[in-house]
Amino acid sequence: MDQSNVQTSEMYTLQLPSKQESITLLENLIEEIADKHKISEDTFANMMTTLSEAAINAIVHGNKLDPAKKVIINAEIENRRIIWTVTDEGEGFDYNNLADPTSPENLENLTGRGVFIMKHLADQCIFNTKGNEVELHFKL
Repeated sequence: MDQSNVQTSEMYTLQLPSKQESITLLENLIEEIADKHKISEDTFANMMTTLSEAAINAIVHGNKLDPAKKVIINAEIENRRIIWTVTDEGEGFDYNNLADPTSPENLENLTGRGVFIMKHLADQCIFNTKGNEVELHFKL
């Protein structure tokens, strides 16, 4: 029987405590997956930027740096694409009513670009209704 076109998926899961240093664990996982699946440098850079942004948002804004709360990160690799989900235990937010970071009055703000960056660097960026989970798709 020919097994060459049988697709299998791979799953990875991380549970991060809500502190900034947790980002290192996520970066290590992204590097491990990138090496294993020979991901291009561009896609690797986009994943690193987007997932760091999502995880920091979850830690700081979602879980309010509460070490008792976790950020859960899942990665599913299937058919030359990877789907990441980043979930926090916070109240969520209204992602439809964010200030536009490219409008003149916001250009010099130090914050407020995370979701904008995620939407531009991922192939797809989908929030759940509550706004405490984001799904990020990348073609490999």
